[in-house]
Amino acid sequence: MIGLKELHSFISYIQLERNYSSLTVKEYEKDIEQFLGFLNLEGVEHLNDVEYVHARLFVTNLYDTKLARTSISRKISAIRSFYKFLHREFNISEDAFHSLYHPKKEVKLPHFFYEEEMDKLFEGNKGSDPLSIRNIALLELLYATGIRVSELTSIELLHLDLNFGIVRVMGKGRKERYIPVGDYAIKAVEDYLENSRSTLMKKTSHSTLFVNSRGEPLTARGVRYVLNEMMKKASIHTKIYPHMMRHTFATHLLNSGADLRSVQELLGHSQLSSTQIYTHVSKEHLRKTYMNAHPRA
Repeated sequence: MIGLKELHSFISYIQLERNYSSLTVKEYEKDIEQFLGFLNLEGVEHLNDVEYVHARLFVTNLYDTKLARTSISRKISAIRSFYKFLHREFNISEDAFHSLYHPKKEVKLPHFFYEEEMDKLFEGNKGSDPLSIRNIALLELLYATGIRVSELTSIELLHLDLNFGIVRVMGKGRKERYIPVGDYAIKAVEDYLENSRSTLMKKTSHSTLFVNSRGEPLTARGVRYVLNEMMKKASIHTKIYPHMMRHTFATHLLNSGADLRSVQELLGHSQLSSTQIYTHVSKEHLRKTYMNAHPRA
């Protein structure tokens, strides 16, 4: 297959020099390998021989597979970045991608929980056993900070300062940020550290904050399982995924009058446009409230 040597150089570049996360690196590598495989089938013998028609046909094939527009856009970005690197390092033309447009984004409003649902979720999962204590602490911290599940599972004990109510997380692009933690979450985490974590740890020894029933660091998959079990226990018949807590955090802040820039900072968004989707959610919430409450709506 053509381009494997150049691909390996590019992957080293984004890993070592650009500090991309391991997940992003894997996605880029997979996307570019798919494109190189396509070029191989098209009989293209060198990366410099790629023309606009090849790039356009590749994207057309992606549409034919019913791939989501966001996934197609990500693949285009990965290949463009690859060719910019090739142009700089190997003097390979990137002209084939200059006229290639990203597909229009599908505007999907993020799902979130209403405050009544959150209350029900907390109430339905109270308990004094180690796992219940851990689950409440996990839920409280997700709701209090709006952090990503990858950030949650990476928190170590030294990243927490419960006296000042602050947690340090490493976000996308290895960007570090400090997030305030509210009283409910502080008390729940203190309860977990005092009455649950050491019991769950058993004979294991590490500094990761949240652990599973065997004392091992809790994974992203484990967090999804925990949240699903909490939903069942609270008898809430709605699908849940970890990012919903992030959506809920942002939506509730904006509904209560928080400014967009502050929410952007708390979420760790590099672009304000990423945060603005939550203003649409807030407006939709306001519209529904009006339609349900106004006698002549």
